[in-house]
Amino acid sequence: MKATKVFFIITFLFFTVNTIFSKEKAKHVILIGLDGWGSYSVEKADMPNVKKLMNDGTFTLKKRAVLPSSSAVNWASMFMGAGPELHGYTDWGSKVPDLPSRVIGENNIFPTIFQLLKVTNPNAEIGCIYDWAGIKYLIDTISVNYWEQSPDYNQFPESLCDMAVKYITDKKPDFAAIIFDEPDHTGHQAGHDTPEYYTTLTRLDSYVGKIIEAVKNAGILDETIFIVTSDHGGINKGHGGKTMMEMETPFIISGKNIKSGQTIEESMMQYDIASTIACIFGLEQPQVWIGRPMLHIFK
Repeated sequence: MKATKVFFIITFLFFTVNTIFSKEKAKHVILIGLDGWGSYSVEKADMPNVKKLMNDGTFTLKKRAVLPSSSAVNWASMFMGAGPELHGYTDWGSKVPDLPSRVIGENNIFPTIFQLLKVTNPNAEIGCIYDWAGIKYLIDTISVNYWEQSPDYNQFPESLCDMAVKYITDKKPDFAAIIFDEPDHTGHQAGHDTPEYYTTLTRLDSYVGKIIEAVKNAGILDETIFIVTSDHGGINKGHGGKTMMEMETPFIISGKNIKSGQTIEESMMQYDIASTIACIFGLEQPQVWIGRPMLHIFK
């Protein structure tokens, strides 16, 4: 009798956990990345669109970058669900693994969230648009339907936003990553936590608003989850070190099936983003990933 009861409890738990991970939470995910955006700036920044997503959804300002607190290593970790010790991209500008990747997946690259979605759903529309050329080495372009770098954003600062609006309107992507190379550029030139830095954040917020409006106009708003996040912060005119201004970055998630008005109190790392996106799409993550989906953010 006891054995039968235990069997039913185990079976129930198995199907409960399986349902949590396999059930799709939303049909569309729009990831907006702001390179060099430190959590320290959020309270002081004039970013009404981003702060509305925070209020309507769930967020943390305590997500930590991996070391070093620089670009390629952290975008790789965000897309690859693991740290540099496993995926092998260890420097700010890594184009190939500096260490041998622990696992080589489809298309001769460490498994990415783009690859995982495409293998599971070959018909998925997946896009990545970016300012910084280094992004293309980290996403597995073979798994992406559309990937393109914007023109020189110093001359055409709105070009990436315009490209994103057009792509969302025309293709209604299942998953799109839109990666701006600001406010990092301003941080290097004028400095972090400067008036120029906050002016750039306000401009970026206007782009976030336009992207949200494009999703609405495409008729997919009710089935979309937005994520706004960053690779690293900064201090003075640089980053890569171990200060909390460099290490702590925002993670904001809002939309379909996301709890409203919540903060994430649990620990969150850069590589947990890939796992959370995999959970949204009901994907089984590879064993080599060490990221953990933020399950408590879902309704």
